[in-house]
Amino acid sequence: MSIILDVKNLTRKFNGLTAVDGISFEIEEGVCFGLLGPNGAGKTTTIEVIENIISPTSGEILYKGKKRGSTFRNEIGIQFQETALFSLLTVRETLDTFLKLYNKTYDIQELVEFCRLGDILDKQNDKISGGQKQRLMLAMALVNRPELLFLDEPSTGLDPHARHNLWEIVESIKKNGKTIILTTHYMEEAEHLCDDIAIMDNGRIAARGTPKELIQEYTDGVTIELPRSCVAQEKVAAMGFDCRGELDDPENLESDIYEIITKDINADLARLMENGVNLGSLSIRSPNLEDVFLNLTGRKLRE
Repeated sequence: MSIILDVKNLTRKFNGLTAVDGISFEIEEGVCFGLLGPNGAGKTTTIEVIENIISPTSGEILYKGKKRGSTFRNEIGIQFQETALFSLLTVRETLDTFLKLYNKTYDIQELVEFCRLGDILDKQNDKISGGQKQRLMLAMALVNRPELLFLDEPSTGLDPHARHNLWEIVESIKKNGKTIILTTHYMEEAEHLCDDIAIMDNGRIAARGTPKELIQEYTDGVTIELPRSCVAQEKVAAMGFDCRGELDDPENLESDIYEIITKDINADLARLMENGVNLGSLSIRSPNLEDVFLNLTGRKLRE
């Protein structure tokens, strides 16, 4: 695949504080690239520099092998996390307005069908639901047939049904060969949609790879979640299990469960049974991107 975006040694400072600290990465054409990180990691600043909303302090950004020129903004689409819509306009009127801003556009009916807006076209913008609004904003980001699409936390605040509807549309965009840069606070969303992920922390890229590669490299194994009511703390310690955090860690003590990390699930379950632990209430969880975050940054994504 060809490289659609090449970020080289990007730095952005604000009043002497470094928000983005010399990061470099490439994005292949036709993939969904996730840029993830805790709040304050620098990902929003990185995205705004790439979108050409703010200027870098130093570094270089190449689009299709060249510096971004006057046509760059005509070839990208942006779905912001929050967009103020004219409340008295209908969905149809809103799309018509945005279509008139560009020379190269989709037909309005294509957008309506693609983003599933047919049943709300004549509703005013202040009368549609959160999920319907997100689909409308996605259609607005697609009006100019962008080569590169930025989705900034597109499913924030949506119920599970609306979120999965949005995912299906994003998957259809990928199938059409578009390149997507996604930021999200939902790890399930990143695992489901992203082909490639960069995790930022403290202005730098802490890890990079596919979801599967990151999970394999930065997690320790399967997690057994065992309610504290099933076994005393002293007994867990005596059995020598590797728990997430120290058993006497105040943060760990506030939890209702022990999180036991295991690389041999069968042997450790047998060991619990041999020690008379009731296994009826335990659960077993495979490692995921949330575990990657905890291991890399020591923080949950929403902190």
